[in-house]
Amino acid sequence: MVQSVLNVGATLGEGPVWIGDRLWFVDIKAHRVYRFDPKTGESRHWEAPDQVGWVLPAEGGGMIVGVKTGLHRFDPATGKFTLLHDPEPSLPGNRLNDAATDSTGRLWFGSMDDGEANPTGRLYRCTGGVCLDTGLPPVTITNGPAITRDARTLYHTDTGGRTIWRVAVDADGTLSKPEVFVTIEDGAGYPDGSVCDAEDHVWVGLYAGHGIRRYDPAGKLVQTVEFPVANVTKMAFGGPDLRTAYATTARKGLDAEALKGQPLAGNVFAFDPDVAGMPVTPAKI
Repeated sequence: MVQSVLNVGATLGEGPVWIGDRLWFVDIKAHRVYRFDPKTGESRHWEAPDQVGWVLPAEGGGMIVGVKTGLHRFDPATGKFTLLHDPEPSLPGNRLNDAATDSTGRLWFGSMDDGEANPTGRLYRCTGGVCLDTGLPPVTITNGPAITRDARTLYHTDTGGRTIWRVAVDADGTLSKPEVFVTIEDGAGYPDGSVCDAEDHVWVGLYAGHGIRRYDPAGKLVQTVEFPVANVTKMAFGGPDLRTAYATTARKGLDAEALKGQPLAGNVFAFDPDVAGMPVTPAKI
């Protein structure tokens, strides 16, 4: 059963990730990084310098954060954001949107057109301080990526095109030619953030789709979790055994009438996924 566990009312909640014993996530449009302790119900937030798409742990401590202006190191103790790298200085209309690390510590992150109109979003790989364009075809809104346990398969989402692509990853991080993994049918929403579980199944949030879906490695739909809100953005596995699913949601795009019927929109939800997730490897920046 899906339950609201944090009444935050995010405009565009995104990027949930379990670090230590707490859930971290962002509200992109509010320029906020959040930390939530499910044991106590307490939460706090930090103001980012611009729209913030995601937060992940960094090797050696602290966080790596995707802000509109590029990759930043974030120190929760001081609240300081330090710019490390701007991957797209010639594209001021873009922003960073979603990211994940694989089991080797490589950081994979995407960009998107902030106006959600032009195909200027690309997927990048960053390791050892070097960030490179992966060479995948540009799309309007990148989401995911999700990576399997062995770091040899990556799932990359074209949200506007309602398509999740499967891409083989070579040992050095080079990507092979993408192939269609799943296409979300009309009327079911748009594929948003995704994550792989310990069985290498893919979970994807459905924006405007009232739920989350789980697909097996062959692309077969095996489970659907329905939500009382339309815009489900992404989920993460948390708790001491990584067997609790936490999902962020959004109020963006909902008018006053829709919000009357969805008073919990923008909150963080939790449910039992009946499977464990994988621990998040700190980014080797």
